[in-house]
Amino acid sequence: MKSWSMYAIPVMIGAFILLGMFRKVSVYDCFIEGAKDGLHSMVNIIVPLIGLMVAISMFRASGALTLLAQALSPLTSRIGLTEEVLPLAFLRPVSGSASIAIVTDILKNCGPDSLSGRMASIMMGSTETTFYTVAVYFGAVGIKRVRHTLAAALLADLTGIIASALLAHLWF
Repeated sequence: MKSWSMYAIPVMIGAFILLGMFRKVSVYDCFIEGAKDGLHSMVNIIVPLIGLMVAISMFRASGALTLLAQALSPLTSRIGLTEEVLPLAFLRPVSGSASIAIVTDILKNCGPDSLSGRMASIMMGSTETTFYTVAVYFGAVGIKRVRHTLAAALLADLTGIIASALLAHLWF
């Protein structure tokens, strides 16, 4: 089985080239056209992506994330979110890489079998990087009105965050 996977991509590329030649399609010209479209999409995506990354870095470096987590901890403790998981709950809808860094820190400091470690793991699997996804995919196709999509996605993230706290307490 391992040898099949090693040859899968070269075989697929060869099949596309042979199929194009069989149908008398200029494969190289189609490849160049697709590469131009991909480059154009990348340029459209990069601007919102850079803005999002700068905003996340400023938010974390300023200490605002810590202050926000401390201010909301009395409210979030009622649903069972631990103090260690609060920063993850705030940053998960915004950034995947920041979320992974926070989860790594939680697992290092609290352990993977701790309540916080299990809650963070459930949260990573049940939420999405909403702002990143909206910025990349909607930006790629030029959609500017994202209000309803954003509201629905953030509601789904909130549901995932609350469910992760409740399930971690219920199961563990």
